[in-house]
Amino acid sequence: MTAGSGPWLDGLAREIAACRACVSAPVGRPLPHEPRPVCVMSSTARIAICGQAPGTRVHASGRPFTDPSGDRLREWMGIGEDIFYDARQIAIVPMGFCFPGVDDKGGDLPPRRECRRIWHDRVFAAMPQLRLKLVIGSYAQAYHLGPHRRGSVRETVAAWREILEATRAEGVAALALPHPSWRNNAWLKRNPWFEEACLPVLRAEVTRFLEG
Repeated sequence: MTAGSGPWLDGLAREIAACRACVSAPVGRPLPHEPRPVCVMSSTARIAICGQAPGTRVHASGRPFTDPSGDRLREWMGIGEDIFYDARQIAIVPMGFCFPGVDDKGGDLPPRRECRRIWHDRVFAAMPQLRLKLVIGSYAQAYHLGPHRRGSVRETVAAWREILEATRAEGVAALALPHPSWRNNAWLKRNPWFEEACLPVLRAEVTRFLEG
């Protein structure tokens, strides 16, 4: 857990680091392993990466996006690890702070619902300086985009430009993205407009809020 400066944010970070709600008071089945919350908050960053939940590698490392998905996301953003992991510049807040475990087919389970219920409103209220959210996947889009979300991830991402302008007018711009997992290679090939039209805007927005 990494947090920016400020006693309020640091105190919230300590609370999250000690959270065991998904074991002691779970919604449904308890977390099948020891909790290890992964969340990067900041009192100065203007960009937040709002994703799904840590995977197995992140659960082992305790550091977000230390996997091939992180490599692709950094490529999409046009930045290196030095900026990506600088909490002064970028916050990273997944919908589930702990690795949720795997399903019967070996895929990751959905983010734990306890995190959204207990923490998310408090976390984002503690970071009023944010100006850009990169909203990755269906669970994050449901929480962060509200009425701007479309019926599916593809439809939501396809409407990225309209969503970006609408949310910018509301105060915090949001870019809807697919998950950068290599499992989405087929989706990216079927939808070349994402790399051709959306990624240049994504990089420009990231640069603007890093340098501004």
